[in-house]
Amino acid sequence: MSTGNDTEVAGAEIGDASIESGANRYLGKPFELLTERERAVFRRLISRHAIAHDSNQSFDSKLTSSQRLADKVAEFGGSWTFIILFGIVLAVWVAGNLLAATRAFDPYPFIFLNLILSMLAAVQAPVIMMSQNRHAAKDRVDAAHDYEVNLKAEIEIMALHDKLDELRNTELKSLVAQQQEQIALLTKLMLGRPDQQGVSISGIGG
Repeated sequence: MSTGNDTEVAGAEIGDASIESGANRYLGKPFELLTERERAVFRRLISRHAIAHDSNQSFDSKLTSSQRLADKVAEFGGSWTFIILFGIVLAVWVAGNLLAATRAFDPYPFIFLNLILSMLAAVQAPVIMMSQNRHAAKDRVDAAHDYEVNLKAEIEIMALHDKLDELRNTELKSLVAQQQEQIALLTKLMLGRPDQQGVSISGIGG
């Protein structure tokens, strides 16, 4: 058991060290100033885990029944179906009371209708505002998720550029070393030719 705990602690220390070096390299600020979201992005980056997910589905799965009902009411209240039905009800109400004349249950100026409309507006407005606040919270969740995905992608791109630069520098150093070896070999060959020529000439003269 202690061996497993020691391994987990060592892994956490390595992860924190990698996060600290990455924060200084890619974000330009120390590990202590990282937000929890930025640390989570670095941890997923180091562990090679995907960070993208359907934030809308996870947000909708946490809604209560009353919140879902409020969204449905707001959705219906802002549709053409509601406007058309409400217009028909108003037209029938006004026309029926005008035609009924003295037997009208809500004669002109339609005080009872005004009371119903006021009550409907008083109930509908808070429900719509609740739905709007919930959609604003949902937009903030989407924005936070987009920030995490963009940050991870940006860090990965910068890390990829670093690896390419390191690979290019290594190849350049290797090419320079090979070139120096070839130059040294050619120099030895050029210096060795006069001796060989002298030996051949002396051999002919003897």
